[in-house]
Amino acid sequence: MAGSGLDTFSTEAWTRNAALYETIRAMPFNAELAAGTLSESRFKHYIVQDAHYLIGFGRALSLAAAKAPEPEGIVLFCRAAEEAVIVERALHGGFFRDYGIGPETFAATPLTPACDHYVSYLLATAYAEPFEVLLGALLPCFWIYAEVGRDIHARAGADNPYRAWIDTYAGADFAEAVARMIAATDAAARDATPTLRARMHRAFAHATRLEWMFWDGAHREAGWPV
Repeated sequence: MAGSGLDTFSTEAWTRNAALYETIRAMPFNAELAAGTLSESRFKHYIVQDAHYLIGFGRALSLAAAKAPEPEGIVLFCRAAEEAVIVERALHGGFFRDYGIGPETFAATPLTPACDHYVSYLLATAYAEPFEVLLGALLPCFWIYAEVGRDIHARAGADNPYRAWIDTYAGADFAEAVARMIAATDAAARDATPTLRARMHRAFAHATRLEWMFWDGAHREAGWPV
């Protein structure tokens, strides 16, 4: 999956961060997820934090809708927020039931350092930065999940215990949502000044680093050190 033109923002951003994507693709959490050997405790740690993350992500998408200069953008980001909060949380809900994680347990589980950092960064960007920079920060979550999902789907067995997760992010519906997000980001970048475009690239790169931190923290089942 890539941008539609040689000089689009998305093509530039993916090229600049291709080495980091490869690091994410091959990192222990995703390698073990693909093999079906990821421990249940690590996946439980991840899925609870991801559910917390999606609440903040949905808020940031809602703020993108509020900042969108055109009505089509308002609709696009409102729908994306709905998908993040309802559709993806339905996936989490299935695993929560399987693992016996109730609402009280979820609510009582604090955000880990990586999750807290990522959510705080997206919300700070949503409130303080221009629309274009916010899209640069939001895009990696969509795009990297789709690419990781497709990669894992290609090498995972049918009996993989995390098949529901794999099928969701490798699926056509999610791919279409990602394509819409890429197109919206490229459209926003088209008339951006070189300075603003550079800020978009910094936001994309930082969010990509935070994607790595999130999965790395889940693999280590990391919490607050103090």
